[in-house]
Amino acid sequence: MELYLRLLQFVKPYIFRVSVALGCTVLAAGANLYLPWIIKDVIDDVLTAKDMVMLNVIAGGILVVFLLRGVFFYGQTYLMSFVGQRVIIDIREALYRHLQRLPLSYFESRRTGTVMSYVTNDVSALQSALADSAIELITESTILVGSIAFMFYIHWKLTLLTLITLPLVAQAISVFGKKLRRAGRVMQERTADITAFLQETVLAVRVVKSFAREDYEIERFNQENYHNFRAQMKTAQLMATLTPIVEFLSALGVTVIIWYGGLEVIDGNLTAGALIAFLMYVVNLSNPVKRLSRVYGNIQRALAAAQRVFEVMDTEPNIKDEPGAVELPPIRGEVAFRAVTFEYKPGEPALREIDLTVNPGQMVAIVGPSGAGKTTIANLIPRFYDPVAGAILVDGFDIKAVTLNSLRRQIGIVPQETILFNGTVFENILYGKLEAHQEEVIAAAKAANADGFITKMPQGYETQIGERGAKLSGGQRQRIAIARAILKNPRILILDEATSALDAESEALVQEALDKLMVGRTSFVIAHRLSTVQRADVILVMDRGKIIERGTHASLIKAGGLYSKLYHVQFDSSSR
Repeated sequence: MELYLRLLQFVKPYIFRVSVALGCTVLAAGANLYLPWIIKDVIDDVLTAKDMVMLNVIAGGILVVFLLRGVFFYGQTYLMSFVGQRVIIDIREALYRHLQRLPLSYFESRRTGTVMSYVTNDVSALQSALADSAIELITESTILVGSIAFMFYIHWKLTLLTLITLPLVAQAISVFGKKLRRAGRVMQERTADITAFLQETVLAVRVVKSFAREDYEIERFNQENYHNFRAQMKTAQLMATLTPIVEFLSALGVTVIIWYGGLEVIDGNLTAGALIAFLMYVVNLSNPVKRLSRVYGNIQRALAAAQRVFEVMDTEPNIKDEPGAVELPPIRGEVAFRAVTFEYKPGEPALREIDLTVNPGQMVAIVGPSGAGKTTIANLIPRFYDPVAGAILVDGFDIKAVTLNSLRRQIGIVPQETILFNGTVFENILYGKLEAHQEEVIAAAKAANADGFITKMPQGYETQIGERGAKLSGGQRQRIAIARAILKNPRILILDEATSALDAESEALVQEALDKLMVGRTSFVIAHRLSTVQRADVILVMDRGKIIERGTHASLIKAGGLYSKLYHVQFDSSSR
């Protein structure tokens, strides 16, 4: 009920349409209650008295009632479908908005396909709970209550005997409902597993084919598919068990009615028409009970999806604007680390007591072996993560005291793995500054050494580049990413091994573009190839989360420490 009430919060904006739909639903259901009473009048009044006038009135009444029922049925179906679809859109938008606010760590700890499944499969599963099942729930509940009322009016003793089975039905529905909720959650998880598996294997299709692992992946998919099948069958098994139990208990009630009601007719305490009408109301009673048990099962499965959705929406981002955060004004680009310590896992520091001051416009290179903490430093500056101790200052502002948007708007990042969107070249460059004019986009592309190959493409800047820029080479993708960063015009620039995956020719073009990009900006260059950082104003050498050396290329070579060893190892290996 708590989950359902929370879902209903999304219905509030459409309360008028819901009210009209509910009215139509009740009136449409009322037509079903009218028919048994007509049959009673036909048997007891028309057939016995041979009253043609009454017969004509009843016949006309049936046509009018069912004509109105059609109108009300259209109203309930259209309006509830409208509300259901709008609510699903609102929930999906709210979920996506919340996902965008969650920190990088949330996505790094979950498979992409699982996150996708929250927005697609889980939200779609709520449709049945909010529209289809809601209509059926109201309709059958109206018929159930109305039938009981008419049954009491016809013969209260017979009604009490009939209702003896209802607590048993309610208990059965309650027991199976809990099991269906658990089974429904497992079913949604298995569906998410398939989505995640597909997402991983489709993105890695080149690797799959290069290792000739098609049969292996087919077998893995079959296993995931079988687990999903087992989850589906568990739910089907519960539903298949619940329905016969409810039907048997309903049949038990009908048997009692026929036996005791027959005695009452024989004794003259009940007319034949009244008994037939009573039996029709019992059918009206038993059908809603059976349908409500099915609806209850559907709702339980949908609520399992709702539980997963709300768990995501209840996840509080640990990286967010602090109370009283201010807008960071246009900056010069000074960056300072003050005794910064950071841990990905408690008790395992990735950075230890980092002290560092970078002046505006300086180029700082960060080098060291894998796992030394180079990328971690870069991730702390735009607040992708927060340190567990110490502070990071930009132009004297503690970055925790300013808004995330105002901070990140003034930081540009060019990563090793270039991420482009499925769209045109123009749209991908424009992402750096959405309000930019065409001339600015072209100027950024020229500065990034990208205009030459772009203009040679079939549609130039309007060429579709495919998912993740699949139609471009690695160097072309990287230059478009640099153009995007140039268009953003950040004061602080982070280059995370931006040329390490490129061939020599592409690297030269990209490096030239990067040199243009870094002019006048505070730049942090994370590099594996030490030949690319010799011109840095300051080189930081990291090992095991600490800065163990700092200086220029010449001074570090002369010192003969770790940097000198790494440089000579690379120099010797490249000269062979």
